[in-house]
Amino acid sequence: MSRVTGGRKFARPRGYIHNYRPQKKTRELLAQAQKVLDEYRDYWPLTCRQVFYRMVGRHGYEKTETAYARLCHHLANARRGKLIPFEAIRDDGVISYNLGHFDDRDAFMDHVRRLAANYKRNRLTAQKVHMEVWCEAAGMLPQLYRVAEPYSIPVYSSGGFDSVTTKKWIADRICDIEKKAIILHLGDYDPSGVSIFDSVADDAAAFVIADRRHALISVEFERVTLTHQQVQENALPMSPPKSTDSRSKSWKGGTCQLEALPPDVIAGALNEAIERRIDRKQLIADLEAEDEDQQFVRSLMLELDSLGEPPK
Repeated sequence: MSRVTGGRKFARPRGYIHNYRPQKKTRELLAQAQKVLDEYRDYWPLTCRQVFYRMVGRHGYEKTETAYARLCHHLANARRGKLIPFEAIRDDGVISYNLGHFDDRDAFMDHVRRLAANYKRNRLTAQKVHMEVWCEAAGMLPQLYRVAEPYSIPVYSSGGFDSVTTKKWIADRICDIEKKAIILHLGDYDPSGVSIFDSVADDAAAFVIADRRHALISVEFERVTLTHQQVQENALPMSPPKSTDSRSKSWKGGTCQLEALPPDVIAGALNEAIERRIDRKQLIADLEAEDEDQQFVRSLMLELDSLGEPPK
């Protein structure tokens, strides 16, 4: 059994830490982290870096990568020790392919019933524009999904955003949708992030123009966050650009990570960008039609259940 006390590690933790007893300094650190989690509970899960930046801004926590690593270590142990809920923080990097397979016929029917019970229309279908949300920080996707889901707007992680495959994939999807597309992007304010965003916007647009079937198909990229203005307005902590980044030579001022912006501000900025583009009358009409659809689907499921078990 692993035992962790006072920051001294007797063995690398595996699974839960059943007798987790941090020292006073660690308890004080975790108390600050808990205040951040409580304040932004509506935006769970937060990333470790979001907690870090809130602690830097609100509690005077040291803004260094060493301090960040220390916080991540203690947050991980606190989750293993059940002091902090696992669902409060997201630090994953797993990509998976889910199988659409079922244990048996009954399992499939249960799946169909759940689909029917949760039926929703694609609220982008009748809109004049298609929208997508892309974010550099994969751990923030659940937060952004809660903002975008009511509009049926998909949310993607933009890791590998600059790859040719990704840019062609974006362009192909837009050409298939056959209308104007808006890509809402959230990323760091630094030379690489801004340069990659501009490059992807130009490259994907070029693919769309070359492959589109008619002139009504187009793509527009909008940088929702992080911008210089947002950095200034929110008095976010800045760091000098990396000397190893060749793009830094033409960069003026400091850099800042997206997760330095409070979660509620990020959600508000994304919601404003969506609302500015959405046709609200069409959205209301789709919601009304969705209610009618749900009644029809429920009646259909009742008829299906009344048929009973098919012969074996």
